[in-house]
Amino acid sequence: MSAFEEFDQERQAIDSLLLQGYTVTGIFEDLDGAKVQFIRREPAGEPVELLLLTADARKHVTTLIFGGSKPAAPIETHT
Repeated sequence: MSAFEEFDQERQAIDSLLLQGYTVTGIFEDLDGAKVQFIRREPAGEPVELLLLTADARKHVTTLIFGGSKPAAPIETHT
């Protein structure tokens, strides 16, 4: 399997959980990869944990977290 295919599978798993109403509650990094914990508030469910092995999938999760929690910076135009 190519590196892109591995990343794409992990990205799809992340996006699927988010579309089902799960939110990221924790990220734990170690030498095996990143363990990302998700939980769904409504309806309440058991926590789900994904092990992300690719750096691109870990970047994808952090981009989603920080992209959703910070307002977009205004674009400055010089005329």
